Amino acid sequence: MNAAAPSRERSRERFPRLDALRGVAIVWMALFHFCFDLNHFGFIKQNFYLDPFWTVQRTCIVSMFLFCAGFGQAIALDQSRDGSRFTPAFWRRWAQVAGCAVLVTLGSLWMFPRSYISFGVLHCIAIALIVMRLTAGLRGWLWLLGLLAFAVPQLVHNPWFDARATNWIGLVTRKPVTEDWVPLLPWIGIMWWGLAAGQWVLARRRSWATGALASPLQPLATLGRWSLSFYMLHQPVLIGLLMAWVALTRH
Repeated sequence: MNAAAPSRERSRERFPRLDALRGVAIVWMALFHFCFDLNHFGFIKQNFYLDPFWTVQRTCIVSMFLFCAGFGQAIALDQSRDGSRFTPAFWRRWAQVAGCAVLVTLGSLWMFPRSYISFGVLHCIAIALIVMRLTAGLRGWLWLLGLLAFAVPQLVHNPWFDARATNWIGLVTRKPVTEDWVPLLPWIGIMWWGLAAGQWVLARRRSWATGALASPLQPLATLGRWSLSFYMLHQPVLIGLLMAWVALTRH
């Protein structure tokens, strides 16, 4: 038997349930952003920055994205043919995420020059992806690292971290004025938990992730496989449509 055959089989393996979970996060995010855009253009009046109805939703959406990203790294490492942590495929995907993060910053700088996004969810994922690869070998200890990631910002904070150049770390004394802020601490903890959960599932309950989906959920899985493209396109489309509507109806 060809020793490489099992590796090739794994590289073709699908994880529709994880894709569907990511798809749920994407749909929820799109609905959230649509409401945010309606508020921005004055169609509704909501406080997206302080109202728990909106802030809790944001926390849940970001958590789902980061957990799926961590779980996805467990899958990618499991499917690696040579066991390497930093493969060309990893760097290609990393470059896509990092490049999109830069585009988010530039786009938000155009729309919100005083509160543009300097470190949002894609920026966090870009750095955390590298950390995930470096720490994947810790396995069970990843759960503890996740806890520490949440504990440290509660115990350590200093005005030096309040500057835009340093607030990405997360040890701030006050939340920065920005449209989106996903600092490394505590959010990397969610990715560590996703990575740990992925490693556990792949080793002990693989069918939980590879099992078939009910037909009505298939579109979510398809959407989940194109999450980055959808993430980058949905806001320009929504904002463009609302701007067109405003231009047509408010003269």
